[in-house]
Amino acid sequence: MKLSVKNMVCPRCVESVSDILSGMNLPDAEVELGSVYLDRKLSDSEMSVFSDQLRNKGFELIQDRETELVNEVKSALINYVEHLESEQNPEKLSVFVSGKTDYNYSYLSKIYSEQTGETVETHLIEMKIERVKELLGLGNNWTLSEIAWKLKYSSVQYLSNQFKKVTGMTVTEYKKSDRKSRKSLDQI
Repeated sequence: MKLSVKNMVCPRCVESVSDILSGMNLPDAEVELGSVYLDRKLSDSEMSVFSDQLRNKGFELIQDRETELVNEVKSALINYVEHLESEQNPEKLSVFVSGKTDYNYSYLSKIYSEQTGETVETHLIEMKIERVKELLGLGNNWTLSEIAWKLKYSSVQYLSNQFKKVTGMTVTEYKKSDRKSRKSLDQI
């Protein structure tokens, strides 16, 4: 049985949901970003307890298919940012997301826009800029050129322009600021 969970966007989220399931004596469940796979259907009372415990941790069980698809796309986008960083020649966004969800990208894009009011591409840009902020904040002293290369931007100038458009400040202004303007991925 597959259950979809909203706001599960990082390894700590997966660990938190796994802990809930272990506490319910369901330690064999497979948990990944946005999804829980169980070897059996939960009883109504178990489903109620699971849903309540998820809500207490800031998560939510997804009940309708379109919301579930949006959640799957968001999880795929998190994986896509990692894919961009790790692959020399990454797949196109549409191919990657379609492969992760088993749905046509045009259909996913339409549902995503209707449900969220923004495009998949806009959401990806916001996620990439948050990753740029994270890399700028790490003690590694990443140069903007290295970050642009790592996230597959066509140029440093393009990254700088996108950063300014999304954050309202230049990279230099961001570096000089207190840098507390980062968003967690579930808030993007």
